[in-house]
Amino acid sequence: MPRAKLTAIPDQQQEWPGTIAELSPSPDHGETSWTPRSRLEGKRVLITGGDSGIGRATAITMSQEGATVAIAHLAEEEADAQDTARVIREAGGSVHLFATDLRELTANQELATDAVKALGGLDVLVCNAAYQMTFDAIEAFPPDQIERTFATNVFSPFWLVQALAGELEASGGSVIITTSIQAYEPSEQLLDYAASKAALNNMVVNLASELGQRGIRVNAVAPGPIWTPLIPATMPTEKVEGFGKDTPLGRAGHPVEVAAAYVFLASDEASYVSGTVLGVTGGRAVF
Repeated sequence: MPRAKLTAIPDQQQEWPGTIAELSPSPDHGETSWTPRSRLEGKRVLITGGDSGIGRATAITMSQEGATVAIAHLAEEEADAQDTARVIREAGGSVHLFATDLRELTANQELATDAVKALGGLDVLVCNAAYQMTFDAIEAFPPDQIERTFATNVFSPFWLVQALAGELEASGGSVIITTSIQAYEPSEQLLDYAASKAALNNMVVNLASELGQRGIRVNAVAPGPIWTPLIPATMPTEKVEGFGKDTPLGRAGHPVEVAAAYVFLASDEASYVSGTVLGVTGGRAVF
């Protein structure tokens, strides 16, 4: 059944970090709309920020494709994480949950150890956890804002790849990092977030060059406006209403529409794809 297009998003606000239950309209994460083709049978996947939004959709679709999934999430997002796990298990999949804050080196190292133990190894690392908050002027950004943004968005992927490179080499695995259209079309209100995503694009190219010699593929997905709890929880009212209507396709995307890119990059269909940024932007240019 074709999913409803997100053409009329009304004004709404949530407290950070937001929750799926309060989103209107309800986003599609692939719970019933995804058609699996056994593309990830036997693969073991760790997804950060896998409780809601793009991470949830990626976890659900990868599980439906045959992967065993581990999800890292903030303690504040326990309810969404548990609901994501419920969807996966009810469909016959296997999932492990890890509540953690990835802004510290030790938390990333512990997650790497615990996830590998739970999964019995690792084939795919999806670095998707992110933090953003909008402010109208550079003077309005709180003193710790840029540190929090870069620790979550850039430092954590670096530390996780560092900790898990050996496991990924052993399995001939891959890394997929979530960047953003903001790396190419930065918004002033998201100054630090956009800069962090540009840094990730650079990191992907460098990691692909280094780790390719060890049989590890490294790629990125750059989403455009995707309807997730982060939007009403971090953006001003006037930006939420009609979110995504300024794209060439005239609408925001469902999380499952982005998850398809992660499934492809994790699969053997992408065995010769590395060092690339795959844009899922509703028509905006990614170059």
